Amino acid sequence: MPHVERFGTYVILSLSSTEKLFAFHGNVQVKFKELLSVKPIEKAWTSKVLRGIRAPGTGLPFVVALGTWRLRRGKNFVAVYGKRPAYVFTFTGGDFQQWIITPDNTPAEIAKMFEGVYSQS
Repeated sequence: MPHVERFGTYVILSLSSTEKLFAFHGNVQVKFKELLSVKPIEKAWTSKVLRGIRAPGTGLPFVVALGTWRLRRGKNFVAVYGKRPAYVFTFTGGDFQQWIITPDNTPAEIAKMFEGVYSQS
């Protein structure tokens, strides 16, 4: 599973070598100042959350979604596994509008790491 960390002025999404292979993408990073919000979500497998067309990437519904989801105006990076709780990271800049992920970080770690932009709702 992906791992999220703050490193200096960056937020980094680290992927395993298998995830990189199936996502057709390497690790993802963005400047922390471009992070608008972090929100936990219970159900990632809805059309309101996973929008757009997967290209490139890998997807098996309700099992795994890895890669880039292209929208009419932009793109999202997705790394979602099963029915685990996920997080939506929203950005004002960078390569992706959002990261939709089920990280291996604990909810307490995510809340503490992003306390200025973390929202429960």
